[in-house]
Amino acid sequence: MLTRRHLIALSAASTLAPTFSPRAARAATWPDRAVHMIVPIAAGGPTDTNARILADSLSKIWGQQVVIDNKGGAGTNIGNAFVAHSDPDGYTVLYGTSSLASNGALYRTLDYNPITDLAPVSLVAKFPFFMFVPNSSPAKTVKEFIAYVKAHPGKLTMASPGTGSGPHLAEMYFLQMAKLQMTHVPYRGAAPAFVDLIPGRLDCYFGSGELLTYSRSGQVRVLASTGAKRSPAAPDVPTISESGLPGYVVESWQAVFAPAKTPPEIVQKMNAGIVKALAEPTLVDKLAHTGYSVDSSSPQQLGKFLKADTAKWASVIKTAGIKID
Repeated sequence: MLTRRHLIALSAASTLAPTFSPRAARAATWPDRAVHMIVPIAAGGPTDTNARILADSLSKIWGQQVVIDNKGGAGTNIGNAFVAHSDPDGYTVLYGTSSLASNGALYRTLDYNPITDLAPVSLVAKFPFFMFVPNSSPAKTVKEFIAYVKAHPGKLTMASPGTGSGPHLAEMYFLQMAKLQMTHVPYRGAAPAFVDLIPGRLDCYFGSGELLTYSRSGQVRVLASTGAKRSPAAPDVPTISESGLPGYVVESWQAVFAPAKTPPEIVQKMNAGIVKALAEPTLVDKLAHTGYSVDSSSPQQLGKFLKADTAKWASVIKTAGIKID
């Protein structure tokens, strides 16, 4: 028979017992099925390769398959928007690129906001671009290149793999800081641009570390890298900042994001897994081979970094007058 004393004890016990909300329950069991990592670029390139390297490590750490889904197009906006509008349950994440910091200023309209519609999880890697010139160029250093362009204002060409691409923006920033005038020539990728750079039909091209094969084989000359420090992929190549344009730094990056309302508990579990994966020496070596430096972060650090990078490129893009419909 329940006495008044029994009822008081039961009431106290229920009050002190911890509540376990459905959200907390989901976070505790996450992941209990495959996680889909959206790569906003077509399969086969370095971004896709890096995402697959990370996904393989995370599959082992999380005990669930991390599946790569390529959703390329519209300067990464298709894949970015897909994740921004996905269910915030932790099973759809974005392998984002530095285009998240520039697309808002580049495109006249976006159906997502990179800062408010995505939850930062962790940085994955940073990498510089490299400044290439044809062997016929009189410039052997960045300082000499700047002097050469100033002597021929508006007559020399600066190529890129496309308007608004990372290399294009790095080039525009270089021209703005050095106060140079060059004609921009957009190509559909690096390969066709190098067909014209090698024989000297172009005067300069900024590109990724994978293109160092052209300079190592003697087909073109590499003058410098855009990073804050020399790249492990080419430690003998100076930075632009140290070799002719002090203060110039451009580092492209890759990072993981989730939909904005993903529970913080799940975001933290994602972050812990990514940080652990990026500490694996084999993964670090694989990324370093093509000039990528592993650089994990907290969600808060990535959020601040994205805001600062967005402000930087908004200024560059506005000054250059670049717009994409």
